Formats: sequence, C-alpha cells, structure tokens
Amino acid sequence: MGDNLKIPQPRWNCELVIVLVEPKFEGNIGAVARCLRNFGLHELRILRHDGNFTDETRNRAKHAQSVLDDCLVHQDWDSCFEDINLVIGTSGKREMGDKVLFRHFLLPAEMGKRLSEVEGKVAIVFGPEGMGLAQDELRACDLMLTIPTWEGYPILNLSHTVAIVCYEWFQTLLPKVGNDRALPKTVHPERILNPDLKRQIRRRAKEIADASSKRDDQKTITADTLSRVILRGMPTNDEAHSLLGILDAATKAMNGDQQ
Repeated sequence: MGDNLKIPQPRWNCELVIVLVEPKFEGNIGAVARCLRNFGLHELRILRHDGNFTDETRNRAKHAQSVLDDCLVHQDWDSCFEDINLVIGTSGKREMGDKVLFRHFLLPAEMGKRLSEVEGKVAIVFGPEGMGLAQDELRACDLMLTIPTWEGYPILNLSHTVAIVCYEWFQTLLPKVGNDRALPKTVHPERILNPDLKRQIRRRAKEIADASSKRDDQKTITADTLSRVILRGMPTNDEAHSLLGILDAATKAMNGDQQ
C-alpha cells in the first residue's frame, strides 16, 4: 500500500480544500485525513483546534499521515479563508428554522458541473459533529451543499460526509481514465455503447429469435427481450464484441439443428 502513495495526485481545474470547524472527536479528524488521500486530495484545514493530534487521530488516518502533518490550523474564520476563492458550506438541516433564507443548496453530484470553470482554491466547510455550522458561518459561505438522506435521520457522521463529497469530486476525473496514472484502470467512465454495436446486437437478437421461434409474434417478443436484457447490462464495446460472437455461434448452431 505504501508504494501506491508514490503515484502522482490527480489534477483538477481548481484546488479543493477540506475545512473542519471545531471537530469534537479526534478519531473523526484521522478518518477525514484518510478520506482525502483515498480520493487524491491533500489539503486539510482545521478551525479552532490546538493542532496536536492524538494517537487515535494518527491511527485512524493510517497511510494519510502527511495530510495531518501538512494540516493548517487556524483560530479565526478570516485567516482560515483569506486565500480561498469560493467557500462552500455543508449542512444536513435543509429546510428547517430561520437558516432557510440564506440556503441555496447544491448536491454533491452537481459539484463537477458547477465548479468546472472555477479556478483557484475552493473550500468545502464542515461544522462540528451534532451541531453543524453556526448561522454567521453559514452566511459567510458562497454556496451551500447538502447530501440527500432519509428525513427520519438526516445527519451523517462527519467523516462519512467528507467521504461522500470527496467521492463525488473524484468522479469528475473519470473521463480521463486511461490517460492519467492517478486514476483507477478498472473503471469504465463511459458505458455508452457504440451505436453500430447496438444495432448489431439487435440484429443478432432478431436472427437468434428467427432461429428459435416459429410464430412471428414469438419472434418479435424473443428478439426484444434478448436485446433489452443485453443492453440493460450496459456492456462495454469489448464486451459487446464478445457477445456478438456468442450470439452468432448460437444462431448458426440452432440453424444447423433445424436443417
């Protein structure tokens, strides 16, 4: 695992900074540091903390010790955000109380599109566990971010919230898979099948249906069902080529049996 840390970090159009405001539990800080490294991020800032990380924090961080080592600790809001171009606050309390007036919520999945042309540093701010950001802190944010959850228990653990946000931010890089060493080789960013291969699958499905059914209505149902089942799986182009070979062989075998 340690050797993988030598892989270069991915690059975005802007630099994402994760800010924790007065975190209550040391273990959460370590878990957040680990989340950052999991998704190729590094810059962590903590507002109103003594800067001394406990053994629990270090243990929860695992291989993300460098995130803690480089973490910037601030005691006041202005100094923490003086070099930040865009501040995004987070909250699980979506439509309750007098905070509603200044909340224009962004969903994590929308971040990529909304921030695609932003340059400089973007901070995503997470409030204390069980309390969230204070009203004056929310007012100081440019945008608000919330994670859709069940209304019966909408408040997530701090580190889980950070993990979801970092994951969604990392997804914006997936179109670069195959061209960047920092990205996983096993992810297929585009599961949209080549239109010609899609037509071929439908044609082969019709051929195998013609070979297996005698009535015209049965042939149509069989062909439609087979093509829908295949395309519902969203095969890659390579998988589609393999499937076409299988369908062709099956059709030939069935036609041979009927001769």
